[in-house]
Amino acid sequence: MGIQVKQFRENVIRPALELLHMESPTAEALMLGTAAQESRMGQYLRQVGGGPALGVFQMEPATYQDIWRNFIETHPEILQLLATRWPVKPPPEQMVTDLLLAAVMCRLHYRRVKAALPQADDLAGLANYWKRYYNTPKGAGTESEFIRNWQQSVEGGK
Repeated sequence: MGIQVKQFRENVIRPALELLHMESPTAEALMLGTAAQESRMGQYLRQVGGGPALGVFQMEPATYQDIWRNFIETHPEILQLLATRWPVKPPPEQMVTDLLLAAVMCRLHYRRVKAALPQADDLAGLANYWKRYYNTPKGAGTESEFIRNWQQSVEGGK
């Protein structure tokens, strides 16, 4: 059993979005779906099989480092917002124990995408966006898995 959806939304996702000044129902939905797909809402905090992915959003350390180097450090306003919580850049492994950091990094990963977010109630659109921009076409996950995990973890976990 993973994290209860309402608690996760109210105590992790919304505070992360508020910290970044990026609040939106679509961002909430996309992040919930990503957590449902990637870790079954926190059932897995490290990639099964010994892979590198970390935290409830299963972000790889290389992706984490790339976001810091090529997005956060080139956007002083974001760096300043994050410095209120993390005055020094945390190591990627901290995403395993720091839910807020993991959520912030997930949102910033999506924020780098130039394509508009789908509507919050467009489950197929959310699945497609996740597959294209988070899992990538080369990733093992599928849009149908995302939808199934949303239905089980998000709808079933309310």
